[in-house]
This record gives sequence, C-alpha cells and structure tokens, in this order.
Amino acid sequence: MSEVVRLQLIGLSVVGCGILILLFIRATFVRVIGFVAIVLGLFTLVALSVPQMASLPPVEEKFDMATVKTPTDMATIGQKIFFSKGQCALCHTIGPSESARCPDLKGIGAKLSREFLFESLTQPQAYIYLDYRHEGAAKEYPARMPYINKNPIGLSRNEILSVIAFLQQMSGEPISVTVAELEAPGQAPAAPVKAAQSGPVAVAEAH
Repeated sequence: MSEVVRLQLIGLSVVGCGILILLFIRATFVRVIGFVAIVLGLFTLVALSVPQMASLPPVEEKFDMATVKTPTDMATIGQKIFFSKGQCALCHTIGPSESARCPDLKGIGAKLSREFLFESLTQPQAYIYLDYRHEGAAKEYPARMPYINKNPIGLSRNEILSVIAFLQQMSGEPISVTVAELEAPGQAPAAPVKAAQSGPVAVAEAH
C-alpha cells in the first residue's frame, strides 16, 4: 500500500468519524469538532487527489566533443548550459526585468569582447564594469557573480567558451570562438584567455 493510499484512508476515516459524531452526539462542542473533522478530512482527500509531480533539478548538459562541428554547435550547447548547469538564468535575464538579481545580458555579446567575457566569468571580481547606457546612479544588484569555473558550478573551459559563443550568437554577433580552441578529453588545460587591453564599447575600471 502506497503512502498516498494510506493518507486517503486516514482522510476517509476522519470524515467518517465526523459524520458519526454529527449523527449520534448532541453535545454542541463535540458536534463542532465533528464538523471540523469532516471539513479537514475532505480538504485532505481533495489535496491527495491532485496528481503529484516530482521536483527534480535541471538535467545537467554534458559537453560531447563528437557533436561539435561548428561554432553554431558550440552556441547550442552554451545555451543549454546557460539555463542548466551554469545556473546563469537564476540571476541574469535576457531582456529588461525589474526583478533581475544581476545585470541584463541582452546584447552583451556585442558589447563586450570575448576575452572580457571570459575574464568576467572566471574572475568576476577583477574589474568594475561601467555601463553608460543608463541614466542616474548605477543600480546595485543583490546577487554577487560567482566564479563559474570553480565549485559549486565548476564549468570546464570548453563549457565556458560555449556559453560565450551563445552570448555572441544571442546578441546577433559573429561567433569568434572556434572549434579548434576546444580541449580534447585528456588534453592539458590551455592557458587562460586574457582580457584585451581595449575593446569597442567596453569600458572597465580596476578595483
């Protein structure tokens, strides 16, 4: 017997007891208790009749080198990582939102160079980004950017490059990340991509 069935039987028993109290007992206080028991039992039965859906974490996307033939393939994987393993969508939005916990990423691939994006993801506290698109004081966000190449997120270099490819594609920019930059399984990690000293539309100030 499943747990749901047992709870349904308990609910029926409570309703039955309540009905018996109303039928055979005249004491006002006890009859009130019987009525409450019927109501609670019925609520329980209705709640248990609703189909139960298991709450599962998002499926973790695996980076399969064999499926990556073009930069577009990388962007497709990067989009899946953005919304699953990378947990980017928990704080960032792609489009304006008043409830966003971090800056909007719409068009970010056109605004920042891929080197700057890589450093922003792996060393998020290295620079303060100055955004001149908005008037007034800079908005302070409640969430702090984590190091996505470290635990608990722990994206690999290939996964980070794929996320950058997605951000560039999503922004309508040509994807500057190439398949040749990906590390084959078992290959020694490549040297970190360094941020460019200057880039179009990107402005940064050191701490």
